[in-house]
Amino acid sequence: MSGSTPTLRPFLPADTPLLAAIFAASIMDLTGDDYSEAQQEAWAMAAEDEEGFGKKLAGQLTLIAMLENAPVGFASLKGADHIDMLYVHPSVAGQGVGAALCDALEKIAGARGAKTLTVDASDTALDFFRKRGYVAQRRNSVTVNDEWLANTTMQKTLDGAPAPGGRA
Repeated sequence: MSGSTPTLRPFLPADTPLLAAIFAASIMDLTGDDYSEAQQEAWAMAAEDEEGFGKKLAGQLTLIAMLENAPVGFASLKGADHIDMLYVHPSVAGQGVGAALCDALEKIAGARGAKTLTVDASDTALDFFRKRGYVAQRRNSVTVNDEWLANTTMQKTLDGAPAPGGRA
């Protein structure tokens, strides 16, 4: 699978079980350096209610990354200017899947008139977003299934936004 560029497509309700599995695998396999096992389990439990998870994905603009006709990651845009979820299967982490999803959401947000894009990045995802030009705004503590998890709200000014000097 390495070396190939993912294709992106819109979310379909039938994708929910696979995306729930990618969500849980991503959390359990990739965030261990930053979160305790109890925190990981509480976080991953959000996908156990598949119906609720599917409704959340359907209620946002959700894109799925495909490699060899199989979903390997997904990302969702809440409103015009907030990345709500960005998860990649551990088997393809670091291979550009997350970058392709993020590129697409940035373009869509810009097309929807957003001047900036925000994300509440997990500690694991901080460097990914920092390298893409997102700047930390504030630290947050959120309760997920009775566990406290820290994340950081980050913001990026989108390329399409007018810059000083009239450059578009």
